[in-house]
Amino acid sequence: MQPHWDDIRIFLAVARAESLSGAGRMLKIDPATVGRRIARLEDALGAPLFAKSPNGYVLSDAGQRLMAHAMRAETAMEDAAEELAGTAGGMTGQIRVGAPDGCANFLLPQVCAAIALENPELEIQIVALPRVFNLTRREADMVIAVSPPTAGRLSVQKITDYRLHLAASIKYLRQHPPIETLQDLEGHRMVGYIQDMIFDKELDYLSQAGVERVNLASNSVSVQLNWVRQGGGIGVLHDFSLPWTRGVQKVLADKLSLTRSFYLVRHADDRRLERQNRFASALVAGIRQEVAQLEART
Repeated sequence: MQPHWDDIRIFLAVARAESLSGAGRMLKIDPATVGRRIARLEDALGAPLFAKSPNGYVLSDAGQRLMAHAMRAETAMEDAAEELAGTAGGMTGQIRVGAPDGCANFLLPQVCAAIALENPELEIQIVALPRVFNLTRREADMVIAVSPPTAGRLSVQKITDYRLHLAASIKYLRQHPPIETLQDLEGHRMVGYIQDMIFDKELDYLSQAGVERVNLASNSVSVQLNWVRQGGGIGVLHDFSLPWTRGVQKVLADKLSLTRSFYLVRHADDRRLERQNRFASALVAGIRQEVAQLEART
């Protein structure tokens, strides 16, 4: 018995969601149907594709071998659909972008809004999470990262550099001793990341300032910024976030200035998809322009 393509599609969803219910939500079908389709595919191939574990459905050895073929088939189907639809008009369909929450909050909304304005049939989703995304599981179609990955079949493009500085609210600075050197930070409340939740070494900003203790910590850039804005303490903030935050100014800008980079990461097979190429090109150009404009205002 030959496997059905639709069963392969469901197999990919279960592999990515690691559960029947999660796959059902992705595909908008009930979990019982998902289970029956997986059973039918396993019968057709003569091998179990998943092992049930406390953490959900895990690919078996046969499932892992099928995964690579299934993803190539999925890409081929998407490629064919785009070719038949043509590329003369605007972009259509859904594209999901994963990004660290600083980029997702202060850059992507206006950049993606401009892309959507030019492509009214395009659905754009922004997933803002302070962690690494798994492109193989299709948690996102493309990801903005703060360091280039070195493993996997991925396409990596540098987007732009961006800068960060120590910052505090004007209210906080008026109520506390003056800050003239990095050593003066020892007497102030510091805002930063929860140390054991820093998912990329590029985000360990305060260590470069010699700060050993963080008084107000969060894994969210937005929470950190709001603590600083409310006068909670001094933190390292993106320059591109400062124009959105009244009453906050740079501190010791001549003593500590950090430069980091954004990278666009995609699955290597997706470089053949014209729609994603067009979106990626617009996204990169928009982020570069937005970073330059916002940093020029600080």
